[in-house]
Amino acid sequence: MTKTMIVLYDGACPVCRREIGFYKRRAGADRIDWRDVSLPETAALPVGLSREQVLQRFHVISPSGKVQSGGTAFAELWTALPAFRALGRLFKLPVMSGLIEVAYRFFLQVRASIKALNKCASSTR
Repeated sequence: MTKTMIVLYDGACPVCRREIGFYKRRAGADRIDWRDVSLPETAALPVGLSREQVLQRFHVISPSGKVQSGGTAFAELWTALPAFRALGRLFKLPVMSGLIEVAYRFFLQVRASIKALNKCASSTR
């Protein structure tokens, strides 16, 4: 079976792990190569990107090899999943792709706080 895309995500992030788990249970997810880049044994990363860079933002690699990150990566993922295809197409439109990127950047700020709280909680155990 041919994979439609590669998804690179931070499995050490509780929010990211939960969201990717949600997508993995959707129809069409079996055609996607899901890679947790927080694991040292994760397969090769896209040329020109370090593990640290990939951990900072959500990335997808299309079958043609095009690397996308952030909001546009989510729009690409959604188009690969039948239940989200219309949403993905909507957020690929120029105006909407700008909006999803703004929302994604806001999420990154929240994510940093959650990861910091998670580290703090685990260090006190």
